Amino acid sequence: MHWTYDTWALANGTGKAIVKSGGTTWFFLTADYAFGHALERDTSAVVEANGGKVLGKVRHPLNTNDFSSFLLQAQSSKAKIVGLANAGGDTINSIKQAAEFGIVKGGQNLAGLLVFITDVNSLGLQTAQGLIMTEAWYWDMTDANRAFAKKFSAALGGHYPTMVQAGVYAAVLHYLKAVEALKSDADGKAVVDKMKELPTDDPLFGKGLIRADGRKIHDMYLFEVKKPEESKHPWDYYKLRATIPAAEAFRPLKDGGCVLAGG
Repeated sequence: MHWTYDTWALANGTGKAIVKSGGTTWFFLTADYAFGHALERDTSAVVEANGGKVLGKVRHPLNTNDFSSFLLQAQSSKAKIVGLANAGGDTINSIKQAAEFGIVKGGQNLAGLLVFITDVNSLGLQTAQGLIMTEAWYWDMTDANRAFAKKFSAALGGHYPTMVQAGVYAAVLHYLKAVEALKSDADGKAVVDKMKELPTDDPLFGKGLIRADGRKIHDMYLFEVKKPEESKHPWDYYKLRATIPAAEAFRPLKDGGCVLAGG
């Protein structure tokens, strides 16, 4: 089972939206391991399919502290968009150092291809404002999300949940529903089959389904990080730019090459 997001969904949401709004030339700053490569590959494909061009790319070691040489290459490319095909500390450090190099002030824009709300919290709105990203879930979208976030925050010292933490909650809840329906958890394959058979329905992701390939299908959302003056209270960080319907949010089943789906 695969909940919440994958590299195709992130690339499809962020890459397509940015190209369509004029960000037609890209340079990738890519973490040099399988995840970074996949994110770069999928976003490049979306950019080019929508009429954009990839002017170059550079791969950096995982968990590096010095992005100076990589950012200088991005800067010299003159690409309109610097795509950050990395995550976690690498994303935070690359955004901070990009600000120090004046990349955004110089007319280029950053696209965060995997950004969590905890990353934005770490960066602060002054540094992260204007960043565009795709996420599967945001705490301040529905009453159910807000109620979950309130309980989560109370239990974790004021921190708010990311889309991954919400996804884990939803996935485990659906697993437990499947076990309850079977009255047993002894046969793992039977539980998985039952999870695919039962429609998904939980407070955080709403109604949906699990495809034959194990992909949980739901809407995705394109967000922009607010300016400091737009934020009204703690963790009020995102404004919604677009909703990507579930039918369009994930790689079509026929294109996945999954043996479970006859690929």
